Amino acid sequence: MEGTVYKSTGSWYTVKTPYGKFIECRIKGKFRIQGIKSTNPIAVGDKVTFELEDAGDTSYGVIYEIEDRKNYIIRKSVKLSKQTHIIAANIDRVFLMITLNNPKTYTIFIDRFLATSEAYDIETVLLFNKIDTYDEEELAEIKYLAAMYRKIGYTCLGISAKQGHNVDKVKELMIGKTSMFSGHSGVGKSTLINAIEPSLQLKTATISDQHLQGQHTTTFAEMFDLSFDARIIDTPGIKGFGLVNMEKDEIGDYFPEFFKLKQACKFNNCLHIDEPQCAVKEALENDGVSWSRYKSYLQMVTGEEDTYRFDVFE
Repeated sequence: MEGTVYKSTGSWYTVKTPYGKFIECRIKGKFRIQGIKSTNPIAVGDKVTFELEDAGDTSYGVIYEIEDRKNYIIRKSVKLSKQTHIIAANIDRVFLMITLNNPKTYTIFIDRFLATSEAYDIETVLLFNKIDTYDEEELAEIKYLAAMYRKIGYTCLGISAKQGHNVDKVKELMIGKTSMFSGHSGVGKSTLINAIEPSLQLKTATISDQHLQGQHTTTFAEMFDLSFDARIIDTPGIKGFGLVNMEKDEIGDYFPEFFKLKQACKFNNCLHIDEPQCAVKEALENDGVSWSRYKSYLQMVTGEEDTYRFDVFE
């Protein structure tokens, strides 16, 4: 039988068949020794083939094959530094939720996420949430960030999941697609999903006043079918986003504004750091490239993402 993985708990997988039935499945041990160095060899969104097995009064499925993935979002595993974690697979569009504070989303996190989505050819929309809570100065900062990313080519929306502001525009971007929502814990993913599809009634939590951080309300990635021809993948909040399988000389290709300038550099293998006649550095001096983006790029190229923590970098 064939199906799509809708939920993963690490040991059990909820698979939906083409007939709309959900089957609880496990995987054969060989998946863990076939060179798959991910902590989760099967991810939400995967297309799989499984067989039913009886276990007394109940039956469950055993997954024995994964179809080739169209794409996926991957990052370094937090606890196992030499392994990776696939957040979700076969995604049409990713919505990265961003908050200016409570919790603060730093541009280095945004840029790492965008570079990964560019590498795997996944369109990303930036949602600046909680705009109903910001003062004039904070709103100006949001507008500045949105303008910076729009100039590069990214779709940006200011929203309030709590007040429902621009939620209709988010829904329009989701029709006919499988979308993934991601961001730090506390940015309002579950609140937004509840605003989009109230019947889901996802659990939400308040921000921790002591650390101004979000509390995890989503434990495992899970996909939901929505009432308006759309599917959504809700993911646990993530703190860090370590890059995976990116060589130094290709990271710049995942910064669209750098890639456009690449051919104007004197050297084909220009890293845009110390090389002479570098078009990216020239654009940087002429305000054609954002210093914030360039700083993120340098941290990625030098490997500082391995030791990165959100309370360190602006």
